[in-house]
Amino acid sequence: MHLKRWWERLIEFGHMIKFSHSVFALPFALAAAVLAHKQHPITWGKVWWIVVAMVGARSAAMGFNRLVDRDIDAANPRTKNRHLPSGKLSVAEARWFVALFSVLFIYAAYRLNSLCFYLSPVALGVVFFYSFTKRFTAFSHYILGLALSLAPIGAWLAVTGSFALPPIILGAAVLFWVAGFDIFYACQDYEFDRKVGLYSVPRALGIRKALLLARVSHVVSFVLLLSLSELINLYFVYMAGLIVIAALLVYEHSLVRADDLSRLDMAFFKMNGIISVIFFVAVLGDTFLL
Repeated sequence: MHLKRWWERLIEFGHMIKFSHSVFALPFALAAAVLAHKQHPITWGKVWWIVVAMVGARSAAMGFNRLVDRDIDAANPRTKNRHLPSGKLSVAEARWFVALFSVLFIYAAYRLNSLCFYLSPVALGVVFFYSFTKRFTAFSHYILGLALSLAPIGAWLAVTGSFALPPIILGAAVLFWVAGFDIFYACQDYEFDRKVGLYSVPRALGIRKALLLARVSHVVSFVLLLSLSELINLYFVYMAGLIVIAALLVYEHSLVRADDLSRLDMAFFKMNGIISVIFFVAVLGDTFLL
């Protein structure tokens, strides 16, 4: 019975941090590791610790976000049933959760190499800082993008132990991609943000202009991904993947209109999860098939 209770709590924690959404950033991290493999052969052990680091950092960041936002979530009709406002999980449990996964992330970084270990507190600082930004800047979506952009950069560092231009370009592409779909997501809280004084692009520009900025952000992201092909010689499979991604982005934007946000969940969750996986498969196929 005790084991069953622990399992149930673990499931609740997974729901709290939306563990399934790891699909957004993890494929980009793995894609960066594959690209780095061109210069420094990667081992399965290295892949394992990259995945552990990703899970640790994202879990700690999401748990921290839920802690910081628990009062805001309680006041928002859309989020009032989340685990902390509803009492499904306690604040103390959430704090232990964040501490545990922060330590796990730092330990995984230590197992990767000394540079990753030394930079791990900085990475945690960036992803934790995002949780406060909606209180003072409409650019919070881009700061979230910056936090997730560390995934491919960190994976490259894990494999090579040094900085380079390709992962920075890929990280910038992730930054604008994430910012674009997070602007989408924020549109559903437009009225609530206005009421309580939270900052977001939809509140600052209105929903129609916010959706336009999301489109511009995704165009920038796509151009950066395209430039990556020239920088590190990616060929047919990669370009075919980009064509599919472009089509999915166009379809994603067709789902959401200023006067109709009813299909926003599909645009946010399904389309972007598929896009990240297709990108990884395209990089993997191009690198090992060609």
